[in-house]
Amino acid sequence: MLQVVSAARRPFARPRADDGKFWASAYLGVRAETERRAAPLTVEDQTVQSMPDASPTKWHRAHTTWFFEQFLLKPHAPGYAEFDPRFSFLFNSYYVAAGPRHARPERGMLTRPTVHNVTAYRAHVDAALITLLRSASREQLEVLLPVVEIGMHHEQQHQELLLTDILHAFAQNPTDPVYNSTWQPPAAKNGSDYTHLPAGIRSIGFEGEGFCFDNELPVHQELLREGRIARNLVTNGEWLAFMADGGYTTPSLWLSDGWAVVEAQGWNAPGYWRSTDGQWSSLTPRGVCPIDPAAPVLHVSYYEADAFARWKGQDLPTEAEWEVAARTGLIDDAFGVAWQWTRSAYLAYPGYRAAEGALGEYNGKFMVNQMVLRGSSLATPDGHARPSYRNFFPPPARWQFSGLRLVDYR
Repeated sequence: MLQVVSAARRPFARPRADDGKFWASAYLGVRAETERRAAPLTVEDQTVQSMPDASPTKWHRAHTTWFFEQFLLKPHAPGYAEFDPRFSFLFNSYYVAAGPRHARPERGMLTRPTVHNVTAYRAHVDAALITLLRSASREQLEVLLPVVEIGMHHEQQHQELLLTDILHAFAQNPTDPVYNSTWQPPAAKNGSDYTHLPAGIRSIGFEGEGFCFDNELPVHQELLREGRIARNLVTNGEWLAFMADGGYTTPSLWLSDGWAVVEAQGWNAPGYWRSTDGQWSSLTPRGVCPIDPAAPVLHVSYYEADAFARWKGQDLPTEAEWEVAARTGLIDDAFGVAWQWTRSAYLAYPGYRAAEGALGEYNGKFMVNQMVLRGSSLATPDGHARPSYRNFFPPPARWQFSGLRLVDYR
């Protein structure tokens, strides 16, 4: 799936629970992928924070390291010496139970510690954690591995954010920096086909072996109405038609909050699009490239996706409809191209309860004022996507590789 940089295929398919050497190797594989993604960036690139919702690359690298130090090494590694006690304050994100933290909008002000310091911090924690895993007994591993696994998936989430955040930073630079000159977008199918989505009561949520986040549970039943779901993602060509028909200048197409954002931000096209002499182009990881009408549209917000659906006289799917369609092979490009907006608010599933302690803050406390996206994007690391995965962002967000598909109930 990943087109920006290479990644190992399925980095940690589950082995025996007592295989500490396997988990040490899997851990190092995930950590190495973060470094591969950071490698094209200069020291200056790694420090910049282009908006409060984004974080510097250096911070991503340090925060994911803090996670393993905070939740594994400090409580479970006898004699572990912190690399720098100040890092607990600097690189905590939102874990209130883990202590105070540096203000999120000011992460870009942290010119110190340096990128070199963060690299040394990662090596220090890696060495200590590998020693812990390789020396742990089976009983100890039963305690350690669930936290190791969530930490690796957490780091994969930050690997994706690392790319989306640096692209947003590059978009603010008039020199149009290039992240990867050899990057190619993933091949995606296109067409106007719709496939039947039957009505019925369906089980939604994660089932089976393997890892999932707590927000994918518990499995529960939902009633789906009959409809037709688009096999393919909405394309740039379709979006250009929306724009030409006054999509960004017709208030009746927009939710009130969305129209307020359009007016305040001056939106007239998806994120990173620009018009030069009547020709549209977009900033991509390869630099500025002409818009391909056949390619899926990217960098649109929920507000834009909702307005487009209204313009088409159709709807965004619910997350349950999307999950059923993905599980049963009804849709193309469910994964690896664009996160897809649904019309579902990010809420707890019936019976959901967050875990006790700081790790319980991972998902549950964000279940308000956000909308669900499903699938995965071209920036999602391999092995991180599954049909039940619930991504979520506020409705105006569009710096992610986010697109859409439609559903029709007529």
